[in-house]
Amino acid sequence: MEHISKYLTPEIKLSSYDDKLFKSDLMFEDHMLIWFISGETKIIQADATFYFKTGDIFLIPRNLLATIINYPKNGQSHKTVVMHLSRERLKRFYEKVDTGKKRSGQQKIYSFSHHPLLESCLASVVPYFDIEGEFPENIASLKITEAISILREIDNSVDNLLADFEEPGKVDLISFMERNFMFNMPMERLGYLTGRSLSTFNRDFKKYFNITPQKWLTEKRLQLAYYQLTEKKKKPTEVYLEVGFEDLSHFSFAFKKKYGLSPGQLA
Repeated sequence: MEHISKYLTPEIKLSSYDDKLFKSDLMFEDHMLIWFISGETKIIQADATFYFKTGDIFLIPRNLLATIINYPKNGQSHKTVVMHLSRERLKRFYEKVDTGKKRSGQQKIYSFSHHPLLESCLASVVPYFDIEGEFPENIASLKITEAISILREIDNSVDNLLADFEEPGKVDLISFMERNFMFNMPMERLGYLTGRSLSTFNRDFKKYFNITPQKWLTEKRLQLAYYQLTEKKKKPTEVYLEVGFEDLSHFSFAFKKKYGLSPGQLA
């Protein structure tokens, strides 16, 4: 498999995955506006699953944990145009905008499938990827400002997300981990999302769960896999990525060690 990213600027890129599926657990530091040129993507959150295909456009909030599985389709690579909507860029934009009474941003994925204004804006940057030399920052700025303005025109509730610059506050650790155990994230990231330093996260985790984070995560993922195999009648190849394992053989080994049967014997 080959992954190619061409950058116009650090905030605008053309991303392409060839060959077969690619899976990653992600938490973006910027809001990400993504337009599909080809391929399909499955995005799994703690409480929702989304499917996107050619022509779809979606906005992923920053600090949102998600599993993303990219699929090539019909012999074509998985190809997208991606805009990073950084806090610095958005702060400059919203300094000049009256949003009225601002509420806390909703951590949800916004979908704008085949919207002509937004699709035209994102498609307009594609020809620039074939131009040699440095892409002018002033043009990049215009394109990103145009995209933000169109998002606000389509759905003005997006201000509640894009104009919210707060860092994550301290949250209930048990509730957070029970909702997000299937995502492979460094412990530092999990600490950040729960409003804790790494040392405080580890101390609180041991206090509440009386086990190390890694052992607890493995147990929870195996329990979910068992449920998916026995109750939902899914195949092991469908299950292992979604519950948080990176490798099918490692999943099978850990599963058999816990339950005495291979995943295939239950499917």
